Amino acid sequence: MAAGLPDTTSSAYASIAMYMYNIRMKNITRLCRSKSIVTVNGKFPGPRVVAREGDRLVVKVVNHVPNNISIHWHGVKQLRSGWADGPAYITQCPIQTGQSYVYNFTITGQRGTLLWHAHFSWMRATVYGPLIILPRHNESYPFIKPYKEVPILFGEWFNADTEAVINQSLQTGAAPNVSDAYTLNGLPGPLYNCSGKGISY
Repeated sequence: MAAGLPDTTSSAYASIAMYMYNIRMKNITRLCRSKSIVTVNGKFPGPRVVAREGDRLVVKVVNHVPNNISIHWHGVKQLRSGWADGPAYITQCPIQTGQSYVYNFTITGQRGTLLWHAHFSWMRATVYGPLIILPRHNESYPFIKPYKEVPILFGEWFNADTEAVINQSLQTGAAPNVSDAYTLNGLPGPLYNCSGKGISY
């Protein structure tokens, strides 16, 4: 949650969920190699967004990296808010370096766990995270409350620069090179080289 914004978990602000996304480069180590990747608020995967059905979601995205970017709210029904859907050059111009954009839409008729991700070139390889839509207050899911909820994000890790991977594919017409590892919540599993205590970093 952005500093200085209201606590959206309290009942007083239940109708608006506000977040601040600072798009920045950060050095991340996986498979015993460090590289600079595009992140949201320095996190990989990015931060969890939590809202309730019927809430208005307001996310300010500030781009501090050389690449253009946009954010897509994967699976969200954009009813009367198509401009907030996020695909670059389709529903919006991408957010350029040093610029910002505010995504502002209401979550209507949905609950459950979805995904948000970058929607410009292959930046979604590192810029993604969970979008959790809770039921309205005093309503519940149509199943017994689980003991614990843990979002699981499937992804891929490339030792190479992902923009170079897609650019090579576009130039040659061949399929992109495969990733170096599959990931769960941003971490390769214990079957990859360079594992420690069951996790590969």
